[in-house]
Amino acid sequence: MNLKLFGEFFVTLLVIVDPPGMVPVFLALTGAMQAKARNRAGTQAVLLALGVIVGFAVAGQTLLDYLHVQLPALQAAGGLLLVLVALQLLTGKTDEPADQAGTSNVALVPIGTPLLAGPGAIVATMLFVQRAESADEYLVLAAAILAVMACVWLVLRFSGLIVRLLRPAGIEVLTRIAGLLLAAIAVQLIADAVFAFVRSYAGMV
Repeated sequence: MNLKLFGEFFVTLLVIVDPPGMVPVFLALTGAMQAKARNRAGTQAVLLALGVIVGFAVAGQTLLDYLHVQLPALQAAGGLLLVLVALQLLTGKTDEPADQAGTSNVALVPIGTPLLAGPGAIVATMLFVQRAESADEYLVLAAAILAVMACVWLVLRFSGLIVRLLRPAGIEVLTRIAGLLLAAIAVQLIADAVFAFVRSYAGMV
């Protein structure tokens, strides 16, 4: 087993996904749910993120080439989606859990994607897959993805302890802070995408 490759990819993906940084946003979006519903939302989010990352690892570049979509466009789209979520958190106009179960499951969007399986995680995965040269190295990358998702699931699974400590008033404050952080992340994603487009077209001139 290539432990060096495993370590590099594990650390890279773990830093990008940032499980501790996910806790405020996760609690802001699921704090009003019952414990079972919140745990189920965490599991759904991790499973979706795992599916998205594995899917892009296997066929990501082929799919983007077929659709004539560049990676900065994917990044900008993720940023715009996060802007909408950030505005909901900042204004307090989030859906009630009963409504979320119907048409907009927060476990899938935005937690599963683009927060967990976002442009950064997708691009990093695709780059490491391109570096792999044998079946053993592909298995190492798969093991690293599973290990990162297991870490994320554990963090989200025990976030209920934080809910009990913060109480409703604390969750309300945390929601506003999470909205501000999400807005900053969204602006950074969009700015990086714009700069990438500018560099790309400047290089063609």
